[in-house]
Amino acid sequence: MAIIISKNGKNAKKVEKSDFEKEDRLQKYIYDNPESIPLYDIKEDIRLLILSREFSTNSGPIDALGIDKEGEIYLVETKLYKNPDKRLVVAQVLDYGASLWHSYNNFDEFIRVIDNEVNNKFGVRFNQRVKNFFGIGDEEISVLIENLKKNLNEGNFKFVVLMDKLRSQLKDLIVFINENSRFDIFAVEMEYYKHEDYEIMIPKLFGAEVKKDIGVSSSSARGEWNKERFFQSLEQNLEKSQAEKMKEIYKNFEKISDRIKWGTGTSVGSYAPIINNICPNRSLLSVFSNGKLSIKFSWFHNDENEKEAGNKFKKLLSKYATGLEIPEDYKNLEVRFELKEWLPYENGILKSFEKLKS
Repeated sequence: MAIIISKNGKNAKKVEKSDFEKEDRLQKYIYDNPESIPLYDIKEDIRLLILSREFSTNSGPIDALGIDKEGEIYLVETKLYKNPDKRLVVAQVLDYGASLWHSYNNFDEFIRVIDNEVNNKFGVRFNQRVKNFFGIGDEEISVLIENLKKNLNEGNFKFVVLMDKLRSQLKDLIVFINENSRFDIFAVEMEYYKHEDYEIMIPKLFGAEVKKDIGVSSSSARGEWNKERFFQSLEQNLEKSQAEKMKEIYKNFEKISDRIKWGTGTSVGSYAPIINNICPNRSLLSVFSNGKLSIKFSWFHNDENEKEAGNKFKKLLSKYATGLEIPEDYKNLEVRFELKEWLPYENGILKSFEKLKS
């Protein structure tokens, strides 16, 4: 397969598919660019934080070890198609999972090792790195760590096999395992193109299409929220007047937006008002049933339309929600506000969102 690139509709050039010469090159790319793994095909709002590369276990090093905001643990293994052991890659990642589960039955020791890895790489402790990356506070990081501990103790991992080319037999095997076991194994085929100083990646995820119903309880007890459940959570988490105000805000977003996308959090619900002509699957805003508001500028970098929407929303907020503090480097941030910080500006936020749609 080849791709065609051009600039301003002129000087089109054909670029042939390239190859990763070494697995180490692919490993490093994933470590530096975890967003290239299309986990958004599993869950729309997912972000992967890579904690360690070549994480040591008794069965050998895990190429990359990562977590998401829910405390799910990801084991990423990279393999080039030309390597002879590609048919054993599934057994290999499961072996790494078993070794990780067995070696770190002491959660404090696991956190100590991870803390050292993160501090050596990023110059901050584990907790601070997680807070900065996901934009969460002390309460939410406590929940994340509890989920992390439970997932590690129960061996509840998500395995990602990443290759430059996948055989159909491997795709079939992964679908079969996901359909008939408690394991979550995903395969990613990463097409690689290089043109001058540019690298182009086209990732394809396999395994996420399987819907499980095998009677195995999940450590996260996740499920999509709805309006009724969200309102009940508001009443439980907030004062009566605050809960009523939050319900009113929801109804306004429901009128303004094209649709409401519900979150899948465990204990805290969320909704995201969608504007289809900006992005039909993601929103610049998320509102949580504990009263928090998240403005996700960092999520809107995929194309010029998304970048323009993020910049326009910032300008509208500056005009209509004067006093709402947004950092200067907002483009790379998911900015979160406590209820008391954003509720005084609710009308300006709603007006900004309405103007953004128009």
